[in-house]
Amino acid sequence: MRRIGASVIDRVTQACVCASMLLAPVAATQAATEEDPWEAVNRPIFRFNDTVDTYALKPLAKGYEAVTPQFLEDGIHNIFRNLGDVTNLANNILQLKPHAAGVDTARLIDEDFGQTLGYWGVPSGPYVVIPLLGPSTVRDGVARYPDTYTKPYRYIDHVPTRNSIFALDVIDTRASLLSAEKLIQGDKYIFIRNAYLQNREFKVKDGEVEDDF
Repeated sequence: MRRIGASVIDRVTQACVCASMLLAPVAATQAATEEDPWEAVNRPIFRFNDTVDTYALKPLAKGYEAVTPQFLEDGIHNIFRNLGDVTNLANNILQLKPHAAGVDTARLIDEDFGQTLGYWGVPSGPYVVIPLLGPSTVRDGVARYPDTYTKPYRYIDHVPTRNSIFALDVIDTRASLLSAEKLIQGDKYIFIRNAYLQNREFKVKDGEVEDDF
């Protein structure tokens, strides 16, 4: 994985490597401001989301992980992953990726409408934290709505069933992230922001990203 935030530092010539290394912290701060001009609003929303997660989602996820046998947890996770293949297929087609749309390896690639817009050159826009939904950008936030048409919940008329399946999906997803928390270092807001932006760049470009050094 590339250094988080490396993509925001301009490419420099070899003759200026030493100077650029000295100026890297300044450049990173300036670029972060450009990517996250709404930080003053994003941080309070992030704290709200983090509080909800700490006192609601995380305890539920831990309880779910504790009482659910591993084989059953894996099966449930695979079910929701397979349901997501509908979204993958639709967006692979929209991105003119017939091979990815037609082979089983597409199961390993998360494709969404935000990636599709990025593929066709729509800029991501500023970073934004959405209440209860977490990190996003203007482009990816808007793209969430079209993706709902490929989700099963929209087509389940029985409200208790729909809500139960949705809640299980959320808890299962949160449980799958428990082990990743140990990777967070320093300012949690900045770490998650940079990880999200780097991951989105990687996905939009199908892994064809360049290091800045």
